[in-house]
Amino acid sequence: MKEQLEAIKQTAFEAVKNAVSEKEIEDLRVKYLGKKGELTALLKQMGGLSPEERPKMGQLVNEAKSNVENLISKKAEELKKKATELKLKAETIDITMPAKEQKIGKLHPLNTVLDDMIDIFQSMGFDVLDGPEVETDHYNFECLNVPADHPARDMQDTFYLGENLLLRTQTSAAQIRTMETRKPPIRVICPGRVFRADEVDATHSPVFHQIEGLVVDKGITMCDLKGVLEQFAHEIYGKDTNVKFRPSFFPFTEPSVEVDVTCSECGGKGCRVCKGSGWIEILGAGMVHPNVLRSCGIDPDVYSGFAFGIGLDRLTTTRYKISDIRLLFENDKRFLDQF
Repeated sequence: MKEQLEAIKQTAFEAVKNAVSEKEIEDLRVKYLGKKGELTALLKQMGGLSPEERPKMGQLVNEAKSNVENLISKKAEELKKKATELKLKAETIDITMPAKEQKIGKLHPLNTVLDDMIDIFQSMGFDVLDGPEVETDHYNFECLNVPADHPARDMQDTFYLGENLLLRTQTSAAQIRTMETRKPPIRVICPGRVFRADEVDATHSPVFHQIEGLVVDKGITMCDLKGVLEQFAHEIYGKDTNVKFRPSFFPFTEPSVEVDVTCSECGGKGCRVCKGSGWIEILGAGMVHPNVLRSCGIDPDVYSGFAFGIGLDRLTTTRYKISDIRLLFENDKRFLDQF
């Protein structure tokens, strides 16, 4: 039995020494030390020994098992370390190789113009606010002096979600919320998406973007409105741009104006884009109607203000000379790569 034990030890030592993989080491552990392993089987044969021989033989077998187990553990650690070194060597990065070009996203032209506009108005002291896109009739129409029989309330122009809920048709609704929660002086802009039931064509979309501006304080006049909008137009289009104010009508402002700038396509000479006039309309504005101030709890005898609404999409198309508004929403990579 001693001879058999010695033979198993020598065979195990030699096999472990020559092992070249972690799987091979695991197989050897099972072969010699497992429940059905050779050394375990040897222990089971001790029942045939005399009582005097069993303790000595048990000690020899246990020593052999311990030696084989230690040898297997060391070899397994050695092979694991060697495998890690080979893996790290295989994954070494050659810093002399040319790098792969990584394409990164850029700002959409709408966001670029929006960021520029926010910078311009913040430099004039305006805060930037937002409001919900799903609005109530109260904020979208009633408080803006739009009566129940006004054409804008018609279902052909407005997306209604229920009896009193709708998708906002203008970001002016956010101004009403602002005037209800803030006391003058107020100086804010409210950018965001708005929705109207328009047919989709080169100049119209059922989803577009507006930036509403509002100033309320004591002594605000039309001259203040004119100064702010002229400064804005010169910042966006350049100092040589001419600005023209035309009388107009909006239910929530009185008096009301529409603002034109020199056509960026022809420089004011007249072209297809400006329909030969040399001017492009960019926004509507006016002095806040007393009824609007009163509905928000602001005394129109003490305070006055002005408001303006800028079409971000139209501003973007005129700035970059984009002929079709639909290009801004189609996510065509060929178009976006130009920006």
